[in-house]
Amino acid sequence: MAMLRIFSFSIVFFLSCHVWASSIFIPMDKKQTNHLKAYGIAYWVLQSKGTMDWLLNYRGGSFMCDYSQKVENELIIRGVSYEVISDAQVNQIVSNIASPSSNMDLMKLEKEPRIAVYSPKSAQPWDDAVTLALTYAEIPYDVIFDDEVMYDELPKYDWLHLHHEDFTGQYGKFYRYYRNFPWYIEKVNEYEAVAKRHGFDKVSDLKLAVVKKIREFVAGGGFMFAMCSATDTYDIALAADGVDICESMYDGDPADPNAQEKLNFNNTFAFQNFELVRNPYEYEFSNIDVDPNTRGISQENDYFSLFEFSAKWDPVPTMLTQNHERIVKGFMGQTTAFKKQLIRPDVVVLGENKALGEAKYIHGVFGKGFWTFYGGHDPEDYQHKVGEEPTDLNLHPNSPGYRLILNNILFPAAKKKKQKT
Repeated sequence: MAMLRIFSFSIVFFLSCHVWASSIFIPMDKKQTNHLKAYGIAYWVLQSKGTMDWLLNYRGGSFMCDYSQKVENELIIRGVSYEVISDAQVNQIVSNIASPSSNMDLMKLEKEPRIAVYSPKSAQPWDDAVTLALTYAEIPYDVIFDDEVMYDELPKYDWLHLHHEDFTGQYGKFYRYYRNFPWYIEKVNEYEAVAKRHGFDKVSDLKLAVVKKIREFVAGGGFMFAMCSATDTYDIALAADGVDICESMYDGDPADPNAQEKLNFNNTFAFQNFELVRNPYEYEFSNIDVDPNTRGISQENDYFSLFEFSAKWDPVPTMLTQNHERIVKGFMGQTTAFKKQLIRPDVVVLGENKALGEAKYIHGVFGKGFWTFYGGHDPEDYQHKVGEEPTDLNLHPNSPGYRLILNNILFPAAKKKKQKT
């Protein structure tokens, strides 16, 4: 009988908790077992026509939504930490966040963003951190490339990621080391075929047209996110509009010897007054990127700091910097980080290594839209090399560096709601 009473009491207690509980709270501080999949849960709730509260600067940028058994089951299946909380607890959290003395805010997420990744359809000898993050978090996306952009399919999407790409038409400047590799030859053939299909004699002209289409997408209200070489080469292509900066091995004729003087920095999103690297055999595009040989820093002490913004007055950069760590491990790439003296004054620096004068993570507004550049290739692979195995995110479920990528993915879901308030 005693055991029966204990069992009955347990059932009553369990049911009473769920009767009175009104919300699910998903912590994003160090108590979270899987930060990356938590973003996937937030996206899944939106995709299921639910809403999600993003609690900016509250316990690492936590999430909260109405309670349902379906959501709780999904959290359990995906291994994401959560708490079932009462109305009184919800009210206390909201009250704490609303306090004028707190640097916190509540952002409503109401509609899942439609996501596109700009990437070649052929196999690449490197992986992309964004597609790894999206796949691991179970967030759906479409792969598009030059054809889709040129056929004006970008307006179908809210958020666009630029995969590791060279928008200058120099094939990543891999010519010196990889010109005889099958993947490089295939890439050149593929790009040249696409250029001809759209009426261009040179791949550089096709890429410039693509860059301009993306610029129109952002100006119209789109969100663009880029990492590694897709950051600086995007701006270089804009600055070099109408100027031949490619040597003959890339486009069949010599570069303009006066190309540097002809650059138009008024066209760029992020950078100004930079100098091109004219040597076609050098694995670098310009002096925007920091020089790994002169940084004077090792992997063990390579870190960057995230700025803390006012959640109530600067909600956009606050969203983009939500994390359970404010000091994040650095990582390299073809474009590792950006020299601060070459960044336009209207650009917001989100993360930097102040001692080295490097910006790692930057953001800006263009027209009605937004863009974010994140230096480096893979936040959990310090020096990712061509042909290496992809990062297994099962080993890094709490990666602060990968969290910054996923902040950007949820960002479009919050923007329109915030503008109405």
